[in-house]
Amino acid sequence: MINDASLSMIFAVVLIISGIATLKKGVNNHFDSQKGIHFKSKLTQALLLLFIGAVIGVISGLVGAGGGVMILLAIIFILHYPVHQAVGTSTVIMAITALSSMIGYARQGNVDWLMGVLIASGAVIAGIIGARYANSINEEKLNRVISWIFIILGFIMIGMRLIH
Repeated sequence: MINDASLSMIFAVVLIISGIATLKKGVNNHFDSQKGIHFKSKLTQALLLLFIGAVIGVISGLVGAGGGVMILLAIIFILHYPVHQAVGTSTVIMAITALSSMIGYARQGNVDWLMGVLIASGAVIAGIIGARYANSINEEKLNRVISWIFIILGFIMIGMRLIH
């Protein structure tokens, strides 16, 4: 019901706001169960995590946002995990989500395998390099890098939308 231009602008603004909020939040060097939303009951915590996943799914579906950004923000801001652990955890979630989506699209014949393999090859190589870099820097630097990536991507999206 919302046109493409509006959705793109909404997501760009969300990225910019998220980047600024991540910069202002500072770093969390260790997990603190007293911060964020955590329950002693494993069942209640599992239900919370399922709910967070469902909300992220709805937001991703509505604005076409990559779920990885939303997952990362939820892990950092709602669950208050340290940045390194949040990035690693969101990466696992994205891999599982991508695999399930790929199976669904492949069953319908909607996968360009050659393009997928070529782009994935570049992404895997760059992902390994990026993970090595991310794991070699401290939480504060990683937090700044992620924040600025969000902000820059948001402005690029706005710029591209204004050009077209």
